Amino acid sequence: MGIADSKSEEPKNQDWITKVSNHAQVGGIETSVIDNGAGRGTRIAWVNTGTGLRFKVVIDRAMDIAEAFYNQHSLAWLSHGGITYPQPFSDKGIDWLRTFGGGLLTTCGLSHVGGPESDQYGDRGLHGLISNTPAEIVSIVQPDLRAGKYDMSITGIIRETKPFGPSLELRRTISATLGQPGIRIHDEVTNKANTPAPHMLLYHFNFGWPLVDEGTDILWNGKWHPRMGEENAKIFKEGNAFRKAPGPIDDHLGSGEEVALIDVDADIFGDSICGLHNEKLGLAVALKFKKEQLPWLANWQHWGRGEYVTGIEPSTHPLTGQSKAREDGTLIFIQPEETRVYDLELNVLTAKEDIEEFELKVNVL
Repeated sequence: MGIADSKSEEPKNQDWITKVSNHAQVGGIETSVIDNGAGRGTRIAWVNTGTGLRFKVVIDRAMDIAEAFYNQHSLAWLSHGGITYPQPFSDKGIDWLRTFGGGLLTTCGLSHVGGPESDQYGDRGLHGLISNTPAEIVSIVQPDLRAGKYDMSITGIIRETKPFGPSLELRRTISATLGQPGIRIHDEVTNKANTPAPHMLLYHFNFGWPLVDEGTDILWNGKWHPRMGEENAKIFKEGNAFRKAPGPIDDHLGSGEEVALIDVDADIFGDSICGLHNEKLGLAVALKFKKEQLPWLANWQHWGRGEYVTGIEPSTHPLTGQSKAREDGTLIFIQPEETRVYDLELNVLTAKEDIEEFELKVNVL
C-alpha cells in the first residue's frame, strides 16, 4: 500500500525519516496553470497519492477531475476537446457538449440535470451550469510525513448565483491519503438566497480505455429501465450482456448511445457500491456513495470508434430534468441557509482478494 495502510497506522518502513526531505518526493498536491490550447489559463491541481494513483483537479471547472491514472493505466475517458477554459454562458440547448472534456468526473447541476428544456420558470440547457464555473480555493492541505499526517486535501467554493436568486454555493473538498489509492469527495450545497431554491445534482464519472475494454465488467445492482423505453433499447434488454463492455459498435457512431436508469441498491449501512473490473489488467475501480443522498444511478454506454466510454453516474434524480421533477413532485428545494451534504469515495483495487470482496458486495446488493 505504500507509506501508510490507513490514516491511523504508522508507516511500516520508516527509511524515509532519514532519506526524504520533501513530501513531494513521495506525493502531495501541486497547483499550476495550463498555458496552451483550449484550456489556456485554466488552473489545475495534480494530486499524487504515492501509490500509483494520480489525478488532475480542474480548479476552474468546478474542481472536476480530468485525467486519472493508476501506474501506466488511464482510468478516465477524455473527449476530443479535453479541458477547455470555463465558458459560464454555455447554457443554451446542448452547448454544454462543446465544453465537455469527459474526464474522470464532470459535475452536473446544481439546479438542473438532464436535457435542455423551457417552461414558465426559465430556460435550462443540458446538465446545468456548475461545470463551467471556477472555484475560489480556500485551503490546500499537504501531507506532513514527519508529523505522521498522511492526508491531503484541496477545498474550494463554487457559486451558481445571480441577484435576487437562486444562489447556490457548492463547497467541495477533494482529499486523499498518502499510501492509499483512493479519492474522497465531500460536497456541501448551501442555499445562500432568501427564498427556496430548486436543486438537482449528478456526478458524471466517465471511464475509458484501458480500464474499459472488451470484457470489462460493469458492476451495479438495482431495479433498472432503459432511459428511452424498452422499445428503443438494443443493449439494455433482459438477457443481454450489458454488464460486459463490448468492442466498438457501429450503432454508436456519432451520437449513438444507450442509458439505463437504476434505482440503485444499498447495503445495511446505506452505502451503494458500483464500479468496474478489468480482469485482464487485474484492475478494478470501486465507487461508493450514500443511497440516501444519491438514490439514482445512470449507466451511460457509448461504444463509438475513437469515442469509447461508459459513464457511471450517481444522482439525486433519474435524469428527469427540473421541469418533470417539479411536475411529479420529486424536485428538491433547499431552504434559505439549508445545506445538503454528499460524500463519495473512489478506490482502485489490485489485490485479488479485494476485487473479489468488491464484486461480492455488489452482487449481494
